[in-house]
Amino acid sequence: MKFSICLSTGFEGVMYPIPFAEPQDFVAQAQLCERVGYHSVWGNDHITTQQYVTELHPGKAPNFYEPLITLAMCAQATERLIVGTALLVMPMREPVYLAKQVATLDQLSGGRFILAVGLGAYREEFNAMAPRLKGARRGDLLDEGIEAFLKLMTEPNASHDGDHYAFDNIKMFPKPKQNPYPLYIGGHNMATVERAAKYGHGWLAGWRPFAEMEERIRILKDRTEELGRPRNAVEIAPQFSMLLANTDEEAEAKYMKSGLVAHRQSLAYTGRDLSHQVIANLVGSPQTVIGKIEKLKSIGVDHCSALMIPANTLSEMNEQIEWFAQDVMPYFKES
Repeated sequence: MKFSICLSTGFEGVMYPIPFAEPQDFVAQAQLCERVGYHSVWGNDHITTQQYVTELHPGKAPNFYEPLITLAMCAQATERLIVGTALLVMPMREPVYLAKQVATLDQLSGGRFILAVGLGAYREEFNAMAPRLKGARRGDLLDEGIEAFLKLMTEPNASHDGDHYAFDNIKMFPKPKQNPYPLYIGGHNMATVERAAKYGHGWLAGWRPFAEMEERIRILKDRTEELGRPRNAVEIAPQFSMLLANTDEEAEAKYMKSGLVAHRQSLAYTGRDLSHQVIANLVGSPQTVIGKIEKLKSIGVDHCSALMIPANTLSEMNEQIEWFAQDVMPYFKES
């Protein structure tokens, strides 16, 4: 089982106070994660303040840091730590320059960069950034963006003529150091399961109730096999929240007072049962969390990815990172 941490690149106001982290804190936190044994750190991707965040924090503007640049700094300051996006919103990216950035970051990090892409949680950001595309279906942009990106990653002379993107005879070198390049697909709806089965080296799902997670893992593996790929070709890497306390009751009380709850409520449209948001995340005493991870391992989870840690200060977040590494991770061997 692998474990990794989500940096607060785009979480001010969304789940953390404003302000929360200074630019230099991202590098220091990545170094901490490498030192205590995490597999990777990940950065999420937001462009503009969401309406519900503006209402919760009137007069305050959260700092959202661009994840590729942030992760490049983290990779430069570490030796073994993998860095990745959780998630990069592909419908808001132009695929040619995205491919150039990814290849460059992977080369400069020595093959330590994973790109995970998805729709993005908030359509309002897409509408604000691309008002002329308000009527566009983001899933169509995502599917075409993935196809265009993979051409640029693999073909010596890449061309594409689609409904949303076009380029002609692009000779893009260097290619990424990793070959094949590990593209992860993010999200938890059934369309995302299909994308992961078709294209993904990893599936970075959002949390679901464990029974739903088990069912979707089975469906993903079945579809991967049906599409002619090995059944285990896709790493199962869901993103959970993590909060440790001495007792389960204390952990739940802290979680329910955190800013993460408002974030969950803002995403209620995704259909997840919010009554499961404590039991289906890594919230509880260390022993309880170990039991949850054992269950996840038994249903096919390979990687507890980009763990989101509700906290009021950066020092609280770092304490959770160290506590989890000390009291939970030793029970599981990374594979």
